[in-house]
Amino acid sequence: MKGGLAAALLAILWLGGCAALKPAVPADAASAASTSLDVQAPAALKTLLERNLDLARVGSLSGSETIDDDEWSRLIDAAPAQARSLLQTEGYFDPTITLVREPGARRVELRLDPGPRVHVSRVTVVVDGALERAVEAGDADAKTVLADLRRDWRLPPGKPFRNADWTEAKAAALAQLRADGYATAGWNGTAAEIDPATHEARLFVVAESGPLFRFGQLDIQGLVIQDADTVRKLADFPPGAPVTDKRLLDFQDRLQKSGLFDGVVVSLDTDPAQAGAATVRVRLREAPLQVWTIGLGISANTGPRMSAEHKIRRIFGHPATARNKVEWGSLHRAWDGEISGQSGVGLYRPLLGGTVDWLRSSTDLVLSQSLRLGRAQSSERIERLYYAQVERSARTTDTSFLSAAAVVANYHLIWRDLDSVVLPTDGWTLSAQGGFGRAHGTASPAGLFTRLYGRLTAYRPLGRQWYGQARVELGQVFKKDAVAVPQLELFRAGGDDSVRGYSYRSLGPLLADGTVTGGNSLLTTSLEFAHPLAASMPSLWGAVFIDAGNAADSWRSLRPRVGTGVGLRWRSPVGPLNLDWAWAPALHAGRLTLSVGIAY
Repeated sequence: MKGGLAAALLAILWLGGCAALKPAVPADAASAASTSLDVQAPAALKTLLERNLDLARVGSLSGSETIDDDEWSRLIDAAPAQARSLLQTEGYFDPTITLVREPGARRVELRLDPGPRVHVSRVTVVVDGALERAVEAGDADAKTVLADLRRDWRLPPGKPFRNADWTEAKAAALAQLRADGYATAGWNGTAAEIDPATHEARLFVVAESGPLFRFGQLDIQGLVIQDADTVRKLADFPPGAPVTDKRLLDFQDRLQKSGLFDGVVVSLDTDPAQAGAATVRVRLREAPLQVWTIGLGISANTGPRMSAEHKIRRIFGHPATARNKVEWGSLHRAWDGEISGQSGVGLYRPLLGGTVDWLRSSTDLVLSQSLRLGRAQSSERIERLYYAQVERSARTTDTSFLSAAAVVANYHLIWRDLDSVVLPTDGWTLSAQGGFGRAHGTASPAGLFTRLYGRLTAYRPLGRQWYGQARVELGQVFKKDAVAVPQLELFRAGGDDSVRGYSYRSLGPLLADGTVTGGNSLLTTSLEFAHPLAASMPSLWGAVFIDAGNAADSWRSLRPRVGTGVGLRWRSPVGPLNLDWAWAPALHAGRLTLSVGIAY
């Protein structure tokens, strides 16, 4: 028994030792673990081959997905042809590919000399269908469409030939043709002929334009409060006009800017059978008839304030909008009201408005009233306003009281060319104003005057994530010295949108008692550089700036004041929020301001 027990224990120990031994590693798994491909090629092509060659992907296989020697050899044999196909997509049709295989191991070196790159030598763009017939008939618009299509081709002679660029160029050409009113345009055929001997590509594209879609009628849905005639006037294209993407987008933009709708979708019915009198579908979601807005805020210029605004989008069943806003603060109180009609011929809308403004500064109190009648026009880039205005202002200081009144004819223009109206980084805006009127004051004779004002703001990307902004502002009132005009017509400087570091409207000519008044001449300038603070917060920018300017009775007496500082910019979806600290050397003091930037 003792001998049998000892034998059994010995057997158990022997089996346990066997279980502890590591299993043998299969030869395939061992070789798969050492599989590698070393690509010797220019950086861009090296990445292309390493990401797409089957031979390169073997190294990423797990141990349970090994391949045998025969499959490994097959992948090596197939690699040159596969590499050539990949290189052709980048324009290399005559490469030299050398494979060096390490004996006894699954390691391969691929050496690549890509050779000359193929470049486009000739492009032929042909259009069949209605566009071709219109061109042959001498239609000027059709000739322009075809000329633009050929001029804007995105893969012109001299450019390297790449499959991705070839595909993009064809898609862009077709999109352009459809945007020009040929909404069902397609390709009859496309071809790229490659000559490996000369390393040249000849491109041929033949488009079928389909019919030119012309405007027939509007299909309007979603109206409850407003009437269809209001929508039709905003369309601003007559029956028979070509329905281009620009016309549709401009129409949609005008509907959105009218303030009458919360949701707008404009689209074209692309049924070729109805192309001669196509239907434009308009789907609307109306804004509420009446809106009340209550606000509490604080301004760096005028301190804390509260406001209430009421807007009604149809007045007693008539297509007109009325707006009234009251603002009440410790330094500034105002009422601003306006009644405006809907857009008519030329997209002009009539308006009747008035203001009452009470503004206290560190040196005076100005009470102004105005009543205006005119019309306004808004388009993609330009806003115009013509109006006649009756105005009066009274200025009170510790030692004097002066009032003046005037009747003025005014013209205002805002012209924008920006990459984004809300968050501009490239482009410019120009605001120009002109006025001519007659004024009289309590202590001065009546007389004529002219007021001119201009403000140019430029935005520019500077590279390496730096952005620049520059502004120049000029104003001048032409009048006889004895003629007094209302303070509304004169100029002052200072504040977050003028010369930072100085309080709002605190810069201007000084009276004998040391109080600031409005001047006949205005000059302000600004230069700012901004940069995102961190890649993780692209909407938060830091900025440095310098402002200079002043208002005076004449250019000869104008002495610019300077403000320099730093700031933060939060580029929110509704516009940039600016927090600035500026130092005013003339005051030996700094000033913190908070403002919302608007491109005007």
